[in-house]
Amino acid sequence: MNQAIDHTHDPAASSWVDGANSPNAEFPIQNLPLGVFEYGQSTQRRIGVAIGDHVLDIAAALDSNVLPELAEFAIELRMTDLNALMRHGRRASGALRHAVFGLLRADSQHQEAAATCLRPMREVRMRLPVQIGDFTDFFTSIHHARRAGELMRADMPVAPNFRNMPIAYHGRASSVVESGVPCIRPRGQTAPADAAVTVQGYVPTQSLDFELEVGCLIGRGNALGSTISIDEAEDHMFGLCLVNDWSARDIQFWESYPLGPFLAKSFMTTVSPWLVTLEALAPFRVAAPARGPEDPPLSSALTSPRHAAEGGISISLEVHLQTAAMRKNGLEPVVLTRPQFSEQYWTLAQMITHHASNGCNLRTADLLSSGTVSGVERENSGCMLELTDVGKTPLRLPSGETRRFLEDGDIVWLRGVCGRDGYKSIGFGASTAQIEGAR
Repeated sequence: MNQAIDHTHDPAASSWVDGANSPNAEFPIQNLPLGVFEYGQSTQRRIGVAIGDHVLDIAAALDSNVLPELAEFAIELRMTDLNALMRHGRRASGALRHAVFGLLRADSQHQEAAATCLRPMREVRMRLPVQIGDFTDFFTSIHHARRAGELMRADMPVAPNFRNMPIAYHGRASSVVESGVPCIRPRGQTAPADAAVTVQGYVPTQSLDFELEVGCLIGRGNALGSTISIDEAEDHMFGLCLVNDWSARDIQFWESYPLGPFLAKSFMTTVSPWLVTLEALAPFRVAAPARGPEDPPLSSALTSPRHAAEGGISISLEVHLQTAAMRKNGLEPVVLTRPQFSEQYWTLAQMITHHASNGCNLRTADLLSSGTVSGVERENSGCMLELTDVGKTPLRLPSGETRRFLEDGDIVWLRGVCGRDGYKSIGFGASTAQIEGAR
């Protein structure tokens, strides 16, 4: 791990881009996340860096000769996605951060030229920042595991293996989409809870759910047959994003035994458009979750003194919901839940180390997601399954409506912010989608 705090994290640093200096800005100069966008009438995808309410067009900045420090990565930075840049790992993300910070800070000597490379955020269309390789979805919140387990297998809500290793399943990379793509209600086979083999299918799911997750995009991969130590794991992490791993619970309950989820998850996964780099997250590192007396000793491969001291990341998460009726009546979205990512039982580094422990070769732009992030209290659960007790206790909304699960016309936003005394807060942007009826 190498989480150096340097001048790019100085809370007093400001930018000549006014929107970056707002007290509530998600993208101050201390953040500088990476994304891919289209602008104007062009469908050409370009790499950009978020700054305040603008996007810095990196290819345009290279053309204007205001980023000479990045000549080594000029070809990669002119690509239509981040994959080629990510293969260089943390060396590339660090160099890009320092160069762009110098260009955008208030005392920059290149303000006039750089200003021509800014695009208003309201005028860009954000696209998937990478071509996703493989997608692995983990199961790392013990609070989610316990509450979900109590609803489905009361005799053993948390399986013994959960406390010994990060559990995961392989997801579907082709249906990972960017924020803003509508979520089409999936169809599938379901079975009534009180009927053993009376199959209802293929029908639209009646239990559509969100899952609030944090995703990690792999930068440098590892060779087939090799492993990744816990202290090397973050050298393979390029950036983090928010992930909504949509779930059809009635389909999931029917299909999951004995091999786990399949069609209940593969219809769509939404990621936020900006990758927040490990460098930007340096001030928000916290200790890895402490183990209680009921927990088994950690495998020596999954811990180290450095990991124990700073293996966690403090991210305050939120889920917002707005129904069609709320929009019609001018009601703002309501916050459904506010869990903390630092309360996960397993860390991102442990996920990577375990994933490669059998010699599995992780590759550039593989997406590893945390699984549902749920807090200690039920009201801070990361999915409707927990919040409504599988629909038995509907949520009451400001419009007077109730929700057991998501309905057509609902819009769901995932948001995340990192904050710490003495440092500038940074945000992730939103992972957003509106539910549309089955086709």
